Amino acid sequence: MDKDRLTLSMSCCDYDRCHALVNGRIQVDGVDLITSPNEPEESFHRAFQYQEFDVSELSLSSFVMLTSRGEAPYVGIPAFVSRLFRHSGVYIRTDRGIDHPSKLSGRTIGLPEYQITANVWIRGILEEEYGVKLNSIAWRQGGLEEAGREERAPLSLPPDVDLKQIPSDRNLSEMLASGEIDALISARAPSCFLQNAPHVNRMFPDFKSVEREYYKKTGIFPIMHLIGIRRTIYERHPWAAVNLFKAFIESKKHAMYELGQIGHLFSSLPWSVAEFQETTSLMGSDFWPYGVDPNRAVLDRFIDYHHRQGLSKRRVAVEELFAPSTLHLSKI
Repeated sequence: MDKDRLTLSMSCCDYDRCHALVNGRIQVDGVDLITSPNEPEESFHRAFQYQEFDVSELSLSSFVMLTSRGEAPYVGIPAFVSRLFRHSGVYIRTDRGIDHPSKLSGRTIGLPEYQITANVWIRGILEEEYGVKLNSIAWRQGGLEEAGREERAPLSLPPDVDLKQIPSDRNLSEMLASGEIDALISARAPSCFLQNAPHVNRMFPDFKSVEREYYKKTGIFPIMHLIGIRRTIYERHPWAAVNLFKAFIESKKHAMYELGQIGHLFSSLPWSVAEFQETTSLMGSDFWPYGVDPNRAVLDRFIDYHHRQGLSKRRVAVEELFAPSTLHLSKI
């Protein structure tokens, strides 16, 4: 590696929109990247607990929480590498009369962690769209499949929020299957659902249709993860934030080009091009935008949910999350 270039380590999932950067097809000006393609949970754990990586994929919720406390070890870059509509993440017992989302009020609901980004979005949507109040639920936290999971960071929630940990020898999937909890919200599908356990189903079985209508109504495509650069690196080399941001933008362009190619499929799904065209007809050509300005409404909505749910010590401003130089790129 060139001694005049900055060498940075990076942990990020090898998404299609990041692949050209992870595999070196896209280069970062002035930077040599040592990449570690990891599952998001591993990136978050190693970044927030140990700051192992100079550049890392970060949980939006954890990052907002730490920023509100003045404890964030990373500075944000508005490359939103993970986004997902989350109506698919609500699982219910079908023998409890929960025939509408509003019927979740007064129930006992499990979650792997209270503070994870997916669950912030789900709770916000359930309250805003269906009137399910945060303090109407008995929340039960624990591992989805493995016993003993705890919150990634200490929480200080409002006193009217009923959050308790499940027994240390139990997991949420088995508790949903046995009927010990009425419902579960989770980014990942529980094994009891995947194995077709009796009386377990999604709250929204046709989640795609519900999510399309939600987007038409709100214009919100929920952000899950962003990229962060270690604060100590940024303070010494502030130029690196924009150079990284531009490289993530270029990598996403490669992915979008490939999604639209029908002469030869880059994806193994036979109708992926039709799905791509259907998505752009609903959401526009840049349906996965990077940058702060096109995502301000989404970020504001999330920050509002986060603060109202007791996870932010204070309501942070969008601009606080990101390196100032990434807010407005130069134009020719």
